[in-house]
Amino acid sequence: MLGSMAVRGRLVPCVCLGVLGLLCWVWVSFASLPDDELPLGSLDAVDRGAFQPQSALSEMEFASISSYRGPGNNDRRSNKELPILLWWSGGLFPHFPGDSERIDCAISSCLVTSNRKVQLYKRTASIIFYGTDFRAYEAPLPRLHHQTWALFHEESPMNNYLLSHGPGIRLFNYTATFRRESDYPLTLQWLPSLDYLLEPIAVSLEEKKRLRREGLAPVLYMQSHCDVPSDRDRYVQELMKYIEVDSYGKCLNNKPLPEYLEDTSTATGEDPKFMNFVARYKFHLALENGLCPDYMTEKLWRPLHQGCVPVYRGSFVVKDWMPNGHSAIIIEDFPTPKALADFLKFLDDNDDEYAKYIQFKNPSHITNAQLLETLETREWGVNDMSKPNYLNGFECYVCDQENTRLAAERVYKKAPKKNQPPQPKMADNTHMGCPLPSPGYGDVQDLPADDGWLQIWPQDYWQSLDQAEGLESLIRHNESDPSLLWRHIQNIAVSRARGKQ
Repeated sequence: MLGSMAVRGRLVPCVCLGVLGLLCWVWVSFASLPDDELPLGSLDAVDRGAFQPQSALSEMEFASISSYRGPGNNDRRSNKELPILLWWSGGLFPHFPGDSERIDCAISSCLVTSNRKVQLYKRTASIIFYGTDFRAYEAPLPRLHHQTWALFHEESPMNNYLLSHGPGIRLFNYTATFRRESDYPLTLQWLPSLDYLLEPIAVSLEEKKRLRREGLAPVLYMQSHCDVPSDRDRYVQELMKYIEVDSYGKCLNNKPLPEYLEDTSTATGEDPKFMNFVARYKFHLALENGLCPDYMTEKLWRPLHQGCVPVYRGSFVVKDWMPNGHSAIIIEDFPTPKALADFLKFLDDNDDEYAKYIQFKNPSHITNAQLLETLETREWGVNDMSKPNYLNGFECYVCDQENTRLAAERVYKKAPKKNQPPQPKMADNTHMGCPLPSPGYGDVQDLPADDGWLQIWPQDYWQSLDQAEGLESLIRHNESDPSLLWRHIQNIAVSRARGKQ
């Protein structure tokens, strides 16, 4: 902790000038509208970077659940009597067509909308935020006492480090994140099913050995998103000193892609040509762009699906979710890149030892009870039309929670001496908290002052804390003036520069 604070003092003597440009406040004049006057809207497209699908949302099919009614739902109220849930991120509304929908969930019903004009409406009980889009300088203030806030954030921690600090995550009453401790966990969002893991090996070991003799490297690295908090390229660059790696994409490129794969959109999904190309390699370097417990993406699950061996860095507790204790190689298990390279060479030369890493393709070798139970019992599905997708599932979770809360409040108001008021839920760091970014290889103290990674990600992490504390202060004082946020951030920066914090 002391080391982190020392780094913080070194990196943040003043607030980055870029924040000045960000702190323009967008204040929308809200007015309550009758339910039947809400205008229609449409989903916005979400662009994704080459080789870098940030979210499993891009892989999912969506359908409204308005025709579904849970077996315990006897809610016969009209739309005008239902509590309203407001999706604050305009480009993320899991219903089509329109911008408003009635949902009938497991035990209750709600009206959901993406129309911000209902923000001050008395029946608007909860606001649902998409974590990547949540910004302290755009929050709906003043925060109303009768409303709860819900957070949906399945993407990389790098997208919004504000959520990795206590003052940021405590703003939310309900959460759906990749962390298993969140209210509505999305931990295995990139693993569609058990069958996905059990797919037959795409390229046999004999064929991989033949390709090795023809000059194919044992290790694949394919990445075009280079400057990320995990600093993965720094580690891979060191590893490449000790073992041959075929590196495609923009990062550490040493080999061109075939012409038929130059359209990088083939690599963001599971295009058969792309999948066949990468399946030829024995080992896949699978390094996430951000490091956080339970944050695991297609970089991990896709090699397992193909019958390749992932060499993984990402979630610190990834072993909790592996098919068995012998299905992935964890970088943190090796003291140096050279030690890892020596082990990969050993497996490359020993077929029997290598084959142990793909034995899980036989169902009898999947021994992880937690993995099996979670896949069996999760209520949402990935492109499984028999289950709600997790966007609809989370909004139904919020709907049922809010109806329960509102019912308890009515009971309390009728007889306050006989009943207790409902206790508010509040998220904490176990729901999202991710650590300060650290170098991919070596110690932060050894990096030169002009190192590009050093100048970006540690500063972003601590400045996100400033913004979280600023927003918390605005809410605590029931303020909506954006200049207070800026003033608070300035004061914190000055205090740190003077060594008072």
